[in-house]
Amino acid sequence: MQKRFRISVDGRAYDVMVEEVPSEGTIAPMAPVASAVASAVAQAAPAAPTAAPVAAGAGAQVAPLAGVVESLPVAVGQQVAVGDVVAVVEAMKMKTDVVSRAAGTVTAVPVAVGQAVESGAVLVVIG
Repeated sequence: MQKRFRISVDGRAYDVMVEEVPSEGTIAPMAPVASAVASAVAQAAPAAPTAAPVAAGAGAQVAPLAGVVESLPVAVGQQVAVGDVVAVVEAMKMKTDVVSRAAGTVTAVPVAVGQAVESGAVLVVIG
């Protein structure tokens, strides 16, 4: 018999299915951990946005994955070159650098450090 539970880990809510096993007899094999974790992450409750989303345009540098903005080493008005790190996104204790795909001037930074973002969210706009 399976039961559905909602658990909270580090402030994030997850829906999980737990199978009740008999106290005697054999225990059914478990699903691989990776798929169980992926399923739990896929069902995570979305974080409330702290800013209105910005539409991705030609100069938008976007989050490659869902996570939390760890740092923003650029500011509006700053010049950047192709390959400069413009943001760092942390997901599951892994940090991912977001690098500029274009040279120019930072015209907007619509997110803040500590903000949860979805994959494809605009982090920095370069004009």
